Amino acid sequence: MAAVDDSPASFSGFLAAAGDVVQQIWTAATTPVAAPPQAVVLAAGLAALAVVLVTPVWRTARHVVTIAHEGAHALAATLTGRRLDGIRLHSDTSGLTISAGRPRGVGMVVTSFAGYVGPGLVGLGAAWLLRAGYAVGLLWLLVALLAVLLLKIRNLFGLWSVLLAGVALVAVSWWLEPDAQSTVAYAVTWFLLLGSVRPVLELQSQRARGQARQSDADQLARLTRLPGLFWVAMFLLVTVGALVLGAWWIVGPAA
Repeated sequence: MAAVDDSPASFSGFLAAAGDVVQQIWTAATTPVAAPPQAVVLAAGLAALAVVLVTPVWRTARHVVTIAHEGAHALAATLTGRRLDGIRLHSDTSGLTISAGRPRGVGMVVTSFAGYVGPGLVGLGAAWLLRAGYAVGLLWLLVALLAVLLLKIRNLFGLWSVLLAGVALVAVSWWLEPDAQSTVAYAVTWFLLLGSVRPVLELQSQRARGQARQSDADQLARLTRLPGLFWVAMFLLVTVGALVLGAWWIVGPAA
């Protein structure tokens, strides 16, 4: 039977090692890095566009957009004073965020609206960080957000999805060279910006066929008496606007 060293000295050594790791992460996250060559940035964008447009690949990659979608619902519910009960992510790329509070009112409207625009707004924030030079910081911030989200996941597939995404980002942020980390950060940002638009178009396609009657747009229609098509248009306006502004921040000249 192996002996376990639980002496104060051993515990202090563990704390010191953990402190060193945290310090390394903080230093890497808060140190600006040079942007990749413009050709690499554009290639990352084209790769992300291909992922979004090629349907068999999109069906898998869409899980990332779903995580951002449900995370946005969760954040909006929390910020508007609703009680967040849990999040479920499903293998068909659908998801469900459960919150408690008034069934109508501003909080419910904001919570319902946040989902489809969430991935684009996250991508826009990521583009702003890239423009400021914090590509590695962006990766670690995404890891932190996934860790917080993990606490509210309530099904096995959701746990697996968020853990897989988090582990992949940790591996990139810890082991890859800075140039490779920066390239991945740009690719992730492009994917969030580009990938936020297709679900909105898919939503309206389903609605036109008489499907998706419980969609966020239709819930908003019942909450506000504005037609569902109006809310789909608002989703599209925000996501396309985030894409245009985010792309400008990524490829445009520095201020």
